[in-house]
Amino acid sequence: MPLLENGQIIQDTWQIAVEGDSLPTGNVLVPLARLSEGLGRNTDARLGVVLTSADEVETLRDALPRLDVVSLTFPIFRDGRPFTQARALREHLHFKGEIRAGGHVLPDQYEFLLRCGVTAIDLPEGSDPAVWQRAHEAFTVAYQPSILNEQAEGFALRRRLT
Repeated sequence: MPLLENGQIIQDTWQIAVEGDSLPTGNVLVPLARLSEGLGRNTDARLGVVLTSADEVETLRDALPRLDVVSLTFPIFRDGRPFTQARALREHLHFKGEIRAGGHVLPDQYEFLLRCGVTAIDLPEGSDPAVWQRAHEAFTVAYQPSILNEQAEGFALRRRLT
């Protein structure tokens, strides 16, 4: 599937480990259950992990320095746990690598994903990137703190408007 990164469509060069098969060579994303297997590879290839919304990001604390990508999975669009996972990875665990969002994500969620620390979106096949870009540009005021270098304007906004 294509990835949306910095408003641009890029080709995904990562392989996803399939349950029951041996790990592929090259850059690979493994499920959390196979993380120790991925960490034990004797290769220079990059490693990433795929988390479900039920997985605790704290379990990655010791492995994060060796991971390049953490992929978060939205099982349904209204499950907000991956937002919390992304925020925890950036703010509490200080992860500097790529955070992806995949599964059931909507263009309306794009801005919020970026504000939580997501750097790439695993777009569903056939998605129009222009729709995602318009969704990103639609929000000009932030009401809550963000991991981005920006000032939240929502604090005391009500007092300025009255």
